Amino acid sequence: PEPQKEGASEEKSTSTIQEPAKAAKTVASACVPCALGHFSTSAGLLNEIARFKEEGITSDEILDRIAKVQEEQNALERVDLTRENIQSLPPWEKELAEDALSQSRKLRHSLESFTSIKQLEQAAADTSSFYRELNRKWFKGRFAHLGPEKAQRIADEVGKLGPEDKERVKKRAAELIESA
Repeated sequence: PEPQKEGASEEKSTSTIQEPAKAAKTVASACVPCALGHFSTSAGLLNEIARFKEEGITSDEILDRIAKVQEEQNALERVDLTRENIQSLPPWEKELAEDALSQSRKLRHSLESFTSIKQLEQAAADTSSFYRELNRKWFKGRFAHLGPEKAQRIADEVGKLGPEDKERVKKRAAELIESA
């Protein structure tokens, strides 16, 4: 062993392993808005396939877009719409998440077995329609289930509006709540 130099510390530094801080629990509603993002992206990618249909079903552009849609839906199913995430949702949102999960699987399976451009065009139409409906249902449900604190903040803001704007906003809010 080497002799210790004068003034050198006798303590050896020990490295410690620090566990990463636990991530803060995400807002429960995060999985449905994420589903909206995944379906929006997938619908866009599938709709772009129409631009390349003249190149044929084995076009790299078509196949690459299908692969990206499959990536989107896989991420949705395996990250955002896990059983744990869905179970932590309020009942009104849980139903939307279950529908999104079912539609995602249906889309993914159709892309795994497509045999024609026509099938891809149908998948594009179905995905766009589902995205639009999910978006409407989620926002209507969200506004119908604001809770007293958020509702009061909105009411305070509406109170700052002029009489015409106030009536217009109240009428539209009532329509949204009624149709939810």
